[in-house]
Amino acid sequence: MTLSLGSRRAVLAMTLVLAWASACHSYHIDMTVENRTGGAIQLLEVTYPSASFGAGSLATGERFNYRVQLRGSGPLKLQYTGRDGQQMQIEGPELAEPQEGRLEIVLLPGGKAEFQPQLSARP
Repeated sequence: MTLSLGSRRAVLAMTLVLAWASACHSYHIDMTVENRTGGAIQLLEVTYPSASFGAGSLATGERFNYRVQLRGSGPLKLQYTGRDGQQMQIEGPELAEPQEGRLEIVLLPGGKAEFQPQLSARP
């Protein structure tokens, strides 16, 4: 069976569209920061490779969700001001492009944090 020139062009166009669509996948990490410090915190900043995000305040038990896209690699860092006015700085896990999935960060008393990554890297 031989395809006409128009049919061959249509098949080629469809193949190119499918190849382009599969190559344009955007990798994201859904991050959640939960405050279990025992008091409200202020000036939360989460820094990850190539960018950062934050919140002005987070009440006890409150969760803050944010979706990020990594560019490059490096450690996750966070800082906040505790209810006593002390600034806390915590270094988290290494993150690298093209990881994707979820990362839960639980802020604990005493300037500690628990990191619960559910990340995978795709080639």
